[in-house]
Amino acid sequence: MEDKKCLCRNGDIKVVACSGASNVGQIANQSAIELAKDNVAGFFCLAGVGAHIKGMVKSAKEAGLMIAIDGCPVQCAAKTLQHAEIEPAIQIVVTELGIEKSPDLVHDEKACIKVLEKVKEELAA
Repeated sequence: MEDKKCLCRNGDIKVVACSGASNVGQIANQSAIELAKDNVAGFFCLAGVGAHIKGMVKSAKEAGLMIAIDGCPVQCAAKTLQHAEIEPAIQIVVTELGIEKSPDLVHDEKACIKVLEKVKEELAA
């Protein structure tokens, strides 16, 4: 049987995201992907934390800085972390950036840029 390994990127800064069934969930998720591609943060598996997989929870707790990107005020990403006793250092809520939630499962490139800029602004503060 092959080893089961997490392929989440290591690093001091980690990001988790909502990937909810709306445009803002998809914007949150795509923004986290772009942060990882730009080497700003390691994309971390929120589902693994939510499932209380010991090694993943431990890794998340050991992050130097955890970023949660939520699509809407329900804040599933941040609440999932908090349920595992992990407090995000930075939390971005896409709808608080003036982006309206809709049932469309598409991410808008301009909206993602807005989220990325907000994360980078928070990191610089």
